[in-house]
Amino acid sequence: MRVILRLLLCVVQLWTVNANVEKTIFLGPPPVTLPNVHPSLDDLNLPALTPAGRPVLETQLAVQFPADAAPRGVESWYLLKALESGRRYEVRICWPATQPTDFWLDAFSVEHVFDTPKLISSLAAYSEHRQTLEPPGSAYLSEGASSSSQSLLLLRIQAAASYYSTNRTLMEYPPAVDADIILDPYLLNILPRSLAPTAAYISIVAVFAWFLSDYIYRWLLAIAAEPPPSKSHVD
Repeated sequence: MRVILRLLLCVVQLWTVNANVEKTIFLGPPPVTLPNVHPSLDDLNLPALTPAGRPVLETQLAVQFPADAAPRGVESWYLLKALESGRRYEVRICWPATQPTDFWLDAFSVEHVFDTPKLISSLAAYSEHRQTLEPPGSAYLSEGASSSSQSLLLLRIQAAASYYSTNRTLMEYPPAVDADIILDPYLLNILPRSLAPTAAYISIVAVFAWFLSDYIYRWLLAIAAEPPPSKSHVD
């Protein structure tokens, strides 16, 4: 059992070396019906993630060093749609350890964002920036988000570079960070779905190790209980 635990610890440590992970956990909100008028949620041109169709988004996130005006760097926004009301979810962001970055993830209801001036201004600025980069209808966009009643959330990611270099250009223009954004639903609101195969594997190994250790223990007891062989004496 100790050997198995050590192997699992080594796997976790190797993952930690190769990549960093930050996440936020939340419950799916009640479904909402947004008015089908312009400008609508679809007009924001946000990248969208869904638990079944598009749970993973491979992207590059712009970053900047913390400043008084932006202590948490650059803000980017994403749409989480087709959620299940009351179900637990988590959004993880994974990025290489070779690109030191601090991330903050927050999930907001649509109503809360629209009623908060600071959040709506940040969302509008990001949407306007995206309009110049990708035209509406590109992959992973939020088409159809406001066409029916569904559970929606807006995800804000803040990214700040967290390293120091003597290269002035690198300090003034930090490169974008390669990242995977993952929307992961929980099974029975207990365990993330992506971890279910790992949990099943560990359980099978643990049960096998339990029976194997019991067999070895009984075998050692049987050997210990055997009488020592008698020695013949020659007169």
